Amino acid sequence: MELLGNTILITGGSSGIGLAFAERFIKAGNTVIVTGRREAVLQEAKEKLPGLITYVNDLNITSERIRLFDWVTSNYPEVNVLINNAGIQQRFNILKSDAKNDWSYFNHEITTNIEAPIHLSMLFAPFLATKEKAAMINVTSGLAFTPFAIAPIYSASKAALHSFTMSLRHQLAETSVEVIEVAPPAVNTSLGGAGLHAQGEPLDAFTDGIFKGLEEGKQEIGYGTSVDRLRMSRDKVDEYVEKMYTATKGLIE
Repeated sequence: MELLGNTILITGGSSGIGLAFAERFIKAGNTVIVTGRREAVLQEAKEKLPGLITYVNDLNITSERIRLFDWVTSNYPEVNVLINNAGIQQRFNILKSDAKNDWSYFNHEITTNIEAPIHLSMLFAPFLATKEKAAMINVTSGLAFTPFAIAPIYSASKAALHSFTMSLRHQLAETSVEVIEVAPPAVNTSLGGAGLHAQGEPLDAFTDGIFKGLEEGKQEIGYGTSVDRLRMSRDKVDEYVEKMYTATKGLIE
C-alpha cells in the first residue's frame, strides 16, 4: 500500500489504535477522516490533530452506515482507503450471563464487530474499485486465531471478520483495491475498559510495526505475540487457548 497522498476513512478513529493510525497517516501526507459516536471525544481528537476531519456517526445503526457512505462519497469523493477499525470487547461468564433479558448488551458487540465492518466493506467496495489505487484495511485481532475464552463474542467476531476479509481479498483481486488485515495483539489502549490492557504492547511501538508491514506490502500484518498466532497449528492453538483461559478465568468468576 502506498502511504502518501491518500484520503482515508477510519472508523472508531477518535482514540486508541484508530487515532494512532490517523496521526501517523496525517504525518505521512494523507487526508484523514475519522468517525465515532461521541462528539466530545472527536473534538478532543481534532484539537490534538488540527488537520483531522471528524464525523459523528453510530455504526450500530444500518441507516447511519448508509448515511456515512453517502456523506463521505459526496463530500470527499477522492476517498480511496477504508479502515474498519471500530470495535468493542466484552468479557463475561456465559453461565452468569442473562441472554434472555439482556441480549441487546451482547448483540451490541456482534453488531459493532461484525455487521458494521461487513456492511461498510460492501458499501465501499464498488466505489473504491473505480479508483486507480485503493485499499481496504480490516482490523481484526490475534484473538481471531487463538480465542480468548473470557471474551467469547469478541474472539468469534474477529474470527468472522478474518474469514470475510479473506473472501473479500479474493473477490477484489482483479480490481485496484488492496485488501489488508491488521491483527493486533493486546495493545495498551482502553479497549474493553480502562486498565484492562495496561500490560499490552505500547501503542507507538505497535503502530510502528504495522506501518512497517504496510510499507512492505503485506496482506496480513501482526505484531508481537500475534505474529506467530496468525500461522499457529491447530494443536498449538488448543494449548494456547487453554493456557490463557486457566490464567484469566478468575477475572469473570
